[in-house]
Amino acid sequence: MNTSLATATYLCTLCHFVYDEEVGRPEDGIEPGTPWAAVPEDWCCPECGASKEDFRRTDA
Repeated sequence: MNTSLATATYLCTLCHFVYDEEVGRPEDGIEPGTPWAAVPEDWCCPECGASKEDFRRTDA
């Protein structure tokens, strides 16, 4: 794994599901390493159905 590339996580503000860029969401066709900006705009939270705009970047 290349640790020189920083990845971010994004939190659903409605149910607290976390999208991790490093992990992606393969079950939704989003490969590991996919940056948030490349996640399709019509993608929804798999837990509660919230839209992408309901996610906020988290900083560890």
